[in-house]
Amino acid sequence: MSVRDAQRAKVYDAEQLVRGMFDRADEHGNRTVEMYGSHITLPIERRFASVESVQTYAQKVLALNWVRAQWDRAEVPVRVRSRAGATAAHYEAAGAVLAVPLHTGGTAWALRELVVLHELAHHLEPAPGEVAPHGPEFCTRYLELVDGVIGPEAAFVLRGAMLGCGIHFG
Repeated sequence: MSVRDAQRAKVYDAEQLVRGMFDRADEHGNRTVEMYGSHITLPIERRFASVESVQTYAQKVLALNWVRAQWDRAEVPVRVRSRAGATAAHYEAAGAVLAVPLHTGGTAWALRELVVLHELAHHLEPAPGEVAPHGPEFCTRYLELVDGVIGPEAAFVLRGAMLGCGIHFG
């Protein structure tokens, strides 16, 4: 039985908003944004140049003490591979594979920290297939990763965008 992924589109909408904020901050050199009356200085979001650099990053995130203490699946190694399609990154639970599109059409939109942390949040799911892939549990796990790895400012902005899109947390 497949679990309905009711929040998928909302999660992608929220992420697109946040990625746009980070992109504009990088383009204009102004890292301060206003959200819900708070002025937030966005941290630097890491970008990657290759499958190998994403692989190294993923291994380092999964090796963090607090990640290992919180999620048993952090001990399961993830393998990163390139993905032929340009429209989405995805996680394959069967082989613990994170697939990311590389440079296509002059852009490398998926070779960034927010996308990789999203896929690692899927990897850390304790019981794949038993809950909605982008459900409340996933969203909470994703926010915890963003908070602990990129920083609380990034998590604040992502949480605000998710709440604005009507996302529920678990």
